[in-house]
Amino acid sequence: MKDSALRVGGALAAVTAMTLLSLPTAVATTTGGAAAAGEATARGAATSAVVHSLAPTAADEKVVRDYWTPARMAAVPAEPPSDRPPADGPDGAAWRGSAVLSASVGRLFYTDRDGEDSSCTATLVAAANRSTVVTAAHCTLGHDLLGDDARWNTNQLFVPGYRDTAAPYGTFAVRLAAVHPAWVKSGENSPYDQAFLTLGSNASGARAAEAAGSTQRLGYDRPGGRPVQQFGYPRASAYKEAHQGRPEFTGKRLAHCWGPAREFLGWGDVPRREDQWGVRCDMGGGSSGGPRMAGFNASTGKGTVVGVNSMGARMTTAGQSCESPTVDCHRYLVGPQFTARVTQPLFMAVQNS
Repeated sequence: MKDSALRVGGALAAVTAMTLLSLPTAVATTTGGAAAAGEATARGAATSAVVHSLAPTAADEKVVRDYWTPARMAAVPAEPPSDRPPADGPDGAAWRGSAVLSASVGRLFYTDRDGEDSSCTATLVAAANRSTVVTAAHCTLGHDLLGDDARWNTNQLFVPGYRDTAAPYGTFAVRLAAVHPAWVKSGENSPYDQAFLTLGSNASGARAAEAAGSTQRLGYDRPGGRPVQQFGYPRASAYKEAHQGRPEFTGKRLAHCWGPAREFLGWGDVPRREDQWGVRCDMGGGSSGGPRMAGFNASTGKGTVVGVNSMGARMTTAGQSCESPTVDCHRYLVGPQFTARVTQPLFMAVQNS
C-alpha cells in the first residue's frame, strides 16, 4: 500500500484510501462506544461539533489512569530500539530545546476499535478550563479501513512531557472529545481530521495546564506556506534507516521536523485545494495529532498551533502526489490547517467544560 495513504496515529500500518468530502453539519452530544446515526443534536452557528463523553466521573478517570501503568505504556507497539547514533536533520530530530515546549506536548494513549493499545500526540492549548488539548480526530474516533463504522477509542489518557515512560506532571484521563460531524460520517474526510479533548485532573487533583505550567496558542485562518515546526511522538520512522530504533522514533521521546510548509493537493489527476499542509518529515505512526506550529520561538518554547499532523503523503514541491524514487518526490507529514469555520467551534464546544 502507498505511504501517501498512511494514517500516522493508530496502528503502524493502518491504511485508508483518501476520498475527501464536504458534508452538512450538526451538533451532537453522545455517550457510549459507537457513533450512532440517531444521536441527540443541538444546532450550532457557523458550523458544529459532535461532543462525546468518555470518562464523566472521577471514578471513571481513575480507572483510565490505573489502566495505563508505565509497563503498559512501554508495551505500546513500536519499532525495536537500536543503539544508532543521532541522525538529526530537518526531516527528523529529537527535541532538545525549551522545557516549556516539552511540557505542553505529550503522548495520547488509547485503546483502539480492535482492542489494541496505541498512541498519538496532543498539545495543551490555552483554554478557560485549563484542561484542553488539541489532536487529530482519528486519535479519538477511529474508522475501519474503508473509512466507515466510526467508533470512539477507549482508555484515552494524556501524558504531558512524556519521556522514557515517565509522567513528570501526572497523567490525565480524557473526559470529553469534540470532532466535526463530517469526521464521524467518514474517516476519509482529512480536512476534518482535528479534535479537541477535555481532560480530567491528575492523581493529585491538579488540572493539566496548572501541573505542566505551559500551554500553546491557537491560530485560525493563517497562511499555510510559512516556516513551521512539527512535533510528535512517532513509534516508527517512515523511510530513513538512520532514524530507526532511536528513542525519538520509538515513542519514548519527543521528536520534531521543520521547514517551509507545502500544500498537499491530494491524489488523482485533478488538484484539490483542501488546506492540507506540512513539511518533509520522517515521523511515522504515533506522531498524529502533534502540533504544526508557526512563529515558533525555540528559546521560549512558544508558538502558534495552526494545524495538526494527520498523514504521510509523498508529493512534489508543487503539492502533486508522486511515487518514489524521483528527484522531486519526498515524504511529507501533512494535516489540516486550522480555520475559524471548522476548528474554532470544536474548541468552543469543550473549553469551558
